[in-house]
Amino acid sequence: MPINITMPALSPTMEEGNVSKWLVKEGDKVSPGDVIAEIETDKATMEVEAVDEGTVAKLVVPAGTEGVKVNALIAVLAAEGEDAAAAAKNGGAAEPAKAEAPKAEAPKAEAPKAGTPKAEPAATAPKAESAPVANGHATGERTFASPLARRIARDAGVDVSAVTGTGPHGRVVKADVDAAIAGGGAKAPAAKAAPAGAPAAAPAVKAMSDDQVLKLFEQGSYELVPHDNMRKTIARRLVEAKTTIPHFYLTLDCELDALLALRTQINAAAPVKKTDKGDAPAYKLSVNDMVIKAMAMALKAVPDANASWTESAMVKHKHADVGVAVSIPGGLITPIIRKADEKTLSTISNEMKDLASRARSRKLKPEEYQGGTTAVSNLGMFGIKDFAAVINPPHATILAVGAGEERAVVKNGEIKIATVMSVTLSTDHRAVDGALGAELLVAFKRLIENPMGMLV
Repeated sequence: MPINITMPALSPTMEEGNVSKWLVKEGDKVSPGDVIAEIETDKATMEVEAVDEGTVAKLVVPAGTEGVKVNALIAVLAAEGEDAAAAAKNGGAAEPAKAEAPKAEAPKAEAPKAGTPKAEPAATAPKAESAPVANGHATGERTFASPLARRIARDAGVDVSAVTGTGPHGRVVKADVDAAIAGGGAKAPAAKAAPAGAPAAAPAVKAMSDDQVLKLFEQGSYELVPHDNMRKTIARRLVEAKTTIPHFYLTLDCELDALLALRTQINAAAPVKKTDKGDAPAYKLSVNDMVIKAMAMALKAVPDANASWTESAMVKHKHADVGVAVSIPGGLITPIIRKADEKTLSTISNEMKDLASRARSRKLKPEEYQGGTTAVSNLGMFGIKDFAAVINPPHATILAVGAGEERAVVKNGEIKIATVMSVTLSTDHRAVDGALGAELLVAFKRLIENPMGMLV
């Protein structure tokens, strides 16, 4: 029986991807784990591994194709002992029609006859499958699961080998893991169907169509730049965050003079190392590096704020993983410093430089920008005094950092000059209440104004 290979969902936000490059050709034999293609997502270019063993019978989507929907057919494998030409005809002929017309929902009821191995029905409506297959192939020795399903299971602490798969040959897909986590499979979709917050007037944002908007401007006075995948994803997630998360904001001023003096001292003491470009310091701390460390240590000092909200439980994190907003062409991405509270300032500095560099060239791996327990967004380098950032789910907090500037402050009844930085903490009120958020921000301020505490 032909084995259909579909466009995988390589991240929770992915809806479509580009087939950047095929690393196999028709007639090649592949085994589970072999890298067969490079897929460009909204965030990065990633390698895709084969899940089944067989011979490449047909590459349905040519290399360089853009905007391929998740779960659309991209290739066909011939199973062992099966004629490749017959597999290409039988597996590839019926499926592309569905891939080209994903909006036609009605034919789904007829799909099992024409393409039983197809993964789409399992991913979108697992309950429609009459007899889910036990996890893995016939041997039961290896658990077959999509990369996305494995990541979600790992993050949730679920043993993927114990999950019943409803995909082709018992493969575990995202819907199966969601069902296992929810204890019934229906909770996760239900939560999406009923967004938090009574003003469900989110559709009002789309009150004006594209044509209506364009009619407001003089013809020829503008240029249309189509949205790429990253911009579409950012727009969708920001709308979701703002309309489903009850934000509230806390602002504090932090004096930076002690931190700036310590930073200068640490940078001056940096050892010199030899590089291709000559001698260079082993590290060079920025204020942002010290902000990351302070935020991580503050979360450890106030562990109840180091949490994420889910409909069934509060997720209390054991580590402080700090995401840092990095501007890249066409949008932004948030690489994560894992266990930042346990790392030295020099380690955080060098790791952040590497992540930011690879983020701008879109070379980050999914595990380097997915997850995290909080985030930092710094616009101080642009001279912004203060602002409020939008929370990036599943985080419950994000710290917006403004510029350090000289201000007049009153100390012991006298006016003094101090370098002051305004920071605003956005919090998810479902997970972090006002007093708890204030406690977290005060802990952060204490570390910034007494930076030696970050060295011990």
